Amino acid sequence: MQQTETRTARSVCPFDCPDTCSLHVTIEEGRVVSVGGNPDHPATQGAICNKVRNLPDRVNHPDRVLYPMRRTGPKGTHSFERISWDEAFEEIVSRMQHTISEHGAEAILPYSFYGNMGILSAEGIDRRFFHRLGASRLDRAICSAAGTVGYRYTMGGSYGIDPEDTIHSKFVLIWGCNLVSTNMHQVMYLTEARKRGAKIIHIDVHRNRTSTWADEFIPILPGTDTALAMGLMHVLIKEGLTDEKYLAEYTVGYEDLMAKAEEYPPEVVAGITGIPAEQIVDLARRYAAGTPSFIRIGNGLQHHDNGGMAIRAIACLPALTGQWAVQGGGAIKGNGGYAAFNADRVERPDLLPDPNVRMINMNRLGEALTEADPAVRFMFVYNSNPAIVAPDTNRVREGMMRDDLFTVVHDLFLTDTCLYADLVLPATSHFENLDLFASYWHLYVQLHEPILERMGECKSNFELFKELGLRMGFESELFDITEEQMIREALDNPDNPSLDGVTYEKLKERGWMKLKPVGPAAGQGGLPTPSGKIELYSEAMARAGLPPVPEYSPILEDNGLPFLFIPGPNHNFLNSTFANQEKLKRLEKQPLLDMNASDAAAYGIADGDRVRVWNERGEIRITAKVAGNVLPGVVVCQGLWWESGNDGVQAANTLTSQRLADMGGGATFFSTRVDVEKL
Repeated sequence: MQQTETRTARSVCPFDCPDTCSLHVTIEEGRVVSVGGNPDHPATQGAICNKVRNLPDRVNHPDRVLYPMRRTGPKGTHSFERISWDEAFEEIVSRMQHTISEHGAEAILPYSFYGNMGILSAEGIDRRFFHRLGASRLDRAICSAAGTVGYRYTMGGSYGIDPEDTIHSKFVLIWGCNLVSTNMHQVMYLTEARKRGAKIIHIDVHRNRTSTWADEFIPILPGTDTALAMGLMHVLIKEGLTDEKYLAEYTVGYEDLMAKAEEYPPEVVAGITGIPAEQIVDLARRYAAGTPSFIRIGNGLQHHDNGGMAIRAIACLPALTGQWAVQGGGAIKGNGGYAAFNADRVERPDLLPDPNVRMINMNRLGEALTEADPAVRFMFVYNSNPAIVAPDTNRVREGMMRDDLFTVVHDLFLTDTCLYADLVLPATSHFENLDLFASYWHLYVQLHEPILERMGECKSNFELFKELGLRMGFESELFDITEEQMIREALDNPDNPSLDGVTYEKLKERGWMKLKPVGPAAGQGGLPTPSGKIELYSEAMARAGLPPVPEYSPILEDNGLPFLFIPGPNHNFLNSTFANQEKLKRLEKQPLLDMNASDAAAYGIADGDRVRVWNERGEIRITAKVAGNVLPGVVVCQGLWWESGNDGVQAANTLTSQRLADMGGGATFFSTRVDVEKL
């Protein structure tokens, strides 16, 4: 009788989430049977979300793709036959070479994002391969691009306070962020802060789990966050609640900001935001009095036409009352700047045969696949599911249906995108990979070593693009390398002082290391802005043709329809990841459309009715949830459900626009106007 071997292994959560948890994984006879949190990790402390607790169902899922497959039926159907890796590589290489000879390398487009956040899996040898190939470059701007640029204009980069310090915060604004569903460890820290006397205010367009958990919820009309930030500044300045000494020493442009804030008295801001004037005044006073005060800036509010400016404006607030100088004061939009690896050395953009090769914004994939000149003839998809996550879904799918477009998808499952694939390649789970992980919230870097044998014939992104590079005849010194070599290259970044002392050997020994706190994380100045200070007035913005101090501009009225449609995240999926797991689907139950009771009454819609939501890009049919969770004129649905395997479910991004935000080429998912009717 075979002896059963049971062991516990250390792992890291790989998904696109700020928490980047350390995990303990129980394995029996080579099979993952349970996943829990690692109590020894200083930031995540043994707590994990329910999604990750259900990882055994994902890695052992009966629908895992385990070998390469070639399409046998028409596009739009999951019709595939098994082939060998040699056959798959031969077809990819010959198709790429033919595309380059007939149409040029620009006709090849990689499409990827952060379905796996490992440095090697998301931005390693894959980037090097496509640079060496000379393919069109992908502007990966679908998530946080607008806000990242807006915040950078103020603070110089993705630098906030150390989240471990937020236990000392006394007044907290959670702004446009459903923390309970998307950043649970920040909830842990703020729960401790509340035990010590902190007050927690949630500002959002939708009453959700975080609203219930917070001490107070302030609903705001979508796309008006800049106006609220300016209104708070108006009150702080007018009532003498600013820290003049801090402003004089650590900021530039305060006088210009004062003049602009004068244009935003509470009565004006109330008419824009839907927040009563007296509440705006009260909020500003409590923010000033609550030192140390902390703002957790969310992702959602940057997904508007004016999203970059919204983040830029909110990022100015901590400077006005000197919060950056107080432990537990300041803000976090993202902390990825502390973990900046040596991207040039890993990705090798210098290999591009033409440095001016075209850049295609991933938010305009539908446009690129239907209108680009020269046409995209070959698309390579990995770490993403564009048939669900990309805006203007119908246009994306129209492009992917083209007979003259050859599409390769590397994934763990037959996603909706695989409906349009010519080849599907089996991807490893992160449990099977050596990789390096950083958080865009906490300050720890983690090394992940493989804890499972390869399932079936799966390959990691690193293996796939390494072998493709060698089969294309590219230089062996660039592609005949190991994962360890690339991790060492990534860690070798003299330009980032936060990486001082972080080595491969120490990570292998300890599992994680904390980045050296600098700038806001250490309560210091010396920001990487042009002035070295917090820039309330930005000369760089003026040169770019943008307002140099924050100012509000309304989102676009693109079609005159009556409702603003917000497709936010849900609790049990992460974008479209986990959306094929039956247990998590049962917990989520069904897609719902939150609608204000007064709007529903005017349209003759009752709670539980099926409704049609439509605009010029398409329509979805969904069940209405009628309550007071949103303001009049706003409708919200949560979660990117797969259409495959879910009869009657339709992709929410059918309705969203390919229009770009004010900064960074960011997405405008939440600046979508629709109409609603009862079915």
